[in-house]
Amino acid sequence: MGLTVLAVHAHPDDEVLATGGALRLLADQGVRTVLVTCTDGRYGDAPGGVKPGAPGHDPDAVAALRARELDASAAALGIARVIRLGYGDSGMMGWDHNDEPGSFWSTRVDEAADRLGAILRAEAPQVVVTYNEIGFYGHPDHIQAHRATRAALAALAAPPTLYYNALPLSAARRWREQATADPDAAASAEEGEGFDPVALAVPDEEIAVAIDARAVVGAKRAAMAAHASQMADSPWLSLDDDAFAAAMGWEWFVRAVNPRGLTGTSSDLLAGYR
Repeated sequence: MGLTVLAVHAHPDDEVLATGGALRLLADQGVRTVLVTCTDGRYGDAPGGVKPGAPGHDPDAVAALRARELDASAAALGIARVIRLGYGDSGMMGWDHNDEPGSFWSTRVDEAADRLGAILRAEAPQVVVTYNEIGFYGHPDHIQAHRATRAALAALAAPPTLYYNALPLSAARRWREQATADPDAAASAEEGEGFDPVALAVPDEEIAVAIDARAVVGAKRAAMAAHASQMADSPWLSLDDDAFAAAMGWEWFVRAVNPRGLTGTSSDLLAGYR
């Protein structure tokens, strides 16, 4: 049986920033890559940057558009199978949408875990990737993806290795220094106001896998561009090729479940399996 890596992400476009390079590299190596997208992304921006709740924002139309964008992104990244759980986007923490019927945040964790568990048993991945307990930066759908993934893995007789995407402190400091020197770079560190990469970083010694994805950064850029409704104005995409590769060419992960007893830092998410 071949090797499989499965990524659990919250929204269409989340697959690109933290794992797009790794997924493309794995696909090029003949590894089966599977993406589980938990929500429909209906409370993302509408075309033209129209925000949820503003005139002209149609959540159903946004969800349909983002589904097409996800297909294009997955093709650019060579993802073998995309699975949509179909929960409603919960919006940012504290929004009224958090508690809407059908939103991911309002869904019982055991229900989502049961669905995810069936996928895990069918795909039998050696490695699963998702977010840490705070969803990396506190988004409710990211937190719920973490909870559902952990619950699903706990029900397996032989769980795979689990990694969380992460940002090492050294890289976070470089991003903050760039933002200080260049105001336009502040937004390029993350799509969101008030983002401080250093506050969300982990010590460098906690990084278990550091992926050099610069060889496939063109595919990662194409996948980002495929999510035009969310990233058309992204400062990342305004960078020239060299600057983009420098900023987006590395991806990092920490180990959360370690059945192979791995130690140290690797350059391969499938370390211990090949």
